[in-house]
Amino acid sequence: MESILEVMEIATGKRRVVYRTDRLIEAPNWSKNGAHLIFNREGLLYRLPVNGGVPAKINTGTLNRLNNDHGLSPDGKWIVISDKSEADGLSRVSILPAEGGTPRLVTPNGPSYWHGWSPDGATLAYVAARGDRILNLWACPAAGGAERRLTQGDWMDDGPDYSPDGRFVFFNSTRSGNMKLWRIGADGSDPTQITFEDDTRDWFPHSSPDGKWIVYVAFGTDVAVNDHPANKDITLRLIPLEGGKPQIIANVFGGQGTLNVPSWSPDSSTFAFVSYKP
Repeated sequence: MESILEVMEIATGKRRVVYRTDRLIEAPNWSKNGAHLIFNREGLLYRLPVNGGVPAKINTGTLNRLNNDHGLSPDGKWIVISDKSEADGLSRVSILPAEGGTPRLVTPNGPSYWHGWSPDGATLAYVAARGDRILNLWACPAAGGAERRLTQGDWMDDGPDYSPDGRFVFFNSTRSGNMKLWRIGADGSDPTQITFEDDTRDWFPHSSPDGKWIVYVAFGTDVAVNDHPANKDITLRLIPLEGGKPQIIANVFGGQGTLNVPSWSPDSSTFAFVSYKP
């Protein structure tokens, strides 16, 4: 399997290959200065210039079992990671300097999978199972402290990401019977469905920094309602932030690892993703 790190211009639909490798890479983030992309490979993080080059490993200390749920703080000074290096094998969320360094544990309880950082830098949103083992949305201070539920139900919620103004959290949920995109207030209030197509399972909404668009991954109904597997024919779709009809902007072989985390360029003109080739 070949992994292909690409960027796409929203205005033109033009795709450009940044990096190819025969090793599995996933989930690119875009640095806040626009110069680099960050992705995970084999349990570690790597930094790569946007114009291509040789990936450089980011020091994550003793944590070496990272999954593909990672991202940068709004000021670009920190990286949040999800890692399962502890003896029980459960994912937990930690923060370390963007240039690499010693991680600081934020969520002592597992499993926890990071997905969103509030625009003011104060709060992390993540997916977690507590007690009943059902994945719902949670939040806690980025500095550490008590966690609080944002959603609760016998359905599955995943992929929380904040709107640029911090008022809302966008996410995907099976609460309608299908996996669709939803929005809640940052306090967990007023759940509102925003995609409705019957022939797709919609995952991982990410809003552009300028507040105009949401990009997301759409699987077909051949995929289980609560699954986001690798190696599937999928579409990347764009929808106005305030809602509307989605448009297909790319047909991709991928799924898991393609667009799990925020990956917009700082100027909102372009986003990064990973496709795969057998």
